[in-house]
Amino acid sequence: MASVTYDHATRVYPGTERPAVDQLNLQIEDGEFLVLVGPSGCGKSTSLRMLAGLEDVNGGHIYIGDRDVTDVQPKDRDIAMVFQNYALYPHMSVADNMGFALKISGTPKAEIRQRVEEAAKILDLTEYLDRKPKALSGGQRQRVAMGRAIVRQPQVFLMDEPLSNLDAKLRVQTRTQIASLQRRLGVTTVYVTHDQTEALTMGDRIAVLKDGLLQQVGTPREMYDTPSNVFVAGFIGSPAMNVGTFDVRDGRAMVGHAAVPLEREVVSQLTDADGGKVTVGFRPEALDVVSASTEGALQVEVNLVEELGSDAFVYGDLKSEGVAGELHSGSSDQVIVRIDPRDVPMKGDTIHVTIKPGQAHVFSAATGNRL
Repeated sequence: MASVTYDHATRVYPGTERPAVDQLNLQIEDGEFLVLVGPSGCGKSTSLRMLAGLEDVNGGHIYIGDRDVTDVQPKDRDIAMVFQNYALYPHMSVADNMGFALKISGTPKAEIRQRVEEAAKILDLTEYLDRKPKALSGGQRQRVAMGRAIVRQPQVFLMDEPLSNLDAKLRVQTRTQIASLQRRLGVTTVYVTHDQTEALTMGDRIAVLKDGLLQQVGTPREMYDTPSNVFVAGFIGSPAMNVGTFDVRDGRAMVGHAAVPLEREVVSQLTDADGGKVTVGFRPEALDVVSASTEGALQVEVNLVEELGSDAFVYGDLKSEGVAGELHSGSSDQVIVRIDPRDVPMKGDTIHVTIKPGQAHVFSAATGNRL
């Protein structure tokens, strides 16, 4: 096993001016499960492929353990990769697919069989070893691809969106299997996904990328509770955080009729570039449904109710004066409120909400950075 270090690693594709990955500095500990997450085109798969040796590194270095592998051939890096498409040989049995890399490296047949059977037992594939891939379900094929990586006994596992071809229920089931398997094997794992729910539930730590730049690294709880900027705040969490830019008066952010108190040190960090405004974010569960007579309550006109059994979320428009159009959640211009699933309003109703004390996140209106 080994740690992984990106030291100012940069990748610029020919014919482009902006790097796909720009000066990436990231330390992944021995045995850690790190998830690279971000929107499409942010550089997460490129970062993984640089570590695998499938993309050239135009600047900086990459280390596996103490060894500089920046210019080392992929086959000599002692890594195993699991792809989005399973990449299985259709004419080979499951056992032959899993043991193929060992076979071409000259490993004795008895040892190959032993390693394949051990991996099959871990992955619950023992009864399928003689089948061809076409006789397997999508989830079973992905487990075969995992088995092929496991029998290699590499220093690092690299996984590039391995669950995106599976249906929703199987994806949930397989992600728990992968996470528990990684903890059992203790192999350093770098996992790429665009699904932030996967990132929050699987990773020891999460690294968020945007436009080739690293935005924040931390545990799932740190990313959720203390996002470092507006982008991370809006990206991590499902449903998305409600975010808006508001005027500051007398040390308070004026969210419609509600005044959100700002700490003195937050106000002192405001600059001329902020123009007397701050960006305030609050999660759907940070809103309390209150009576219409409550002072400072915000009016939300209900457009849609998402009932999930144990949870319910209202999507609506904020009708308080001076707020409409300024508040949004993710890519939507609606506000989202988590409500009691046993007391659900109807479409077209108006509910009144207040922000729970201490539950607002405050960012610079000019830079988007946390204050």
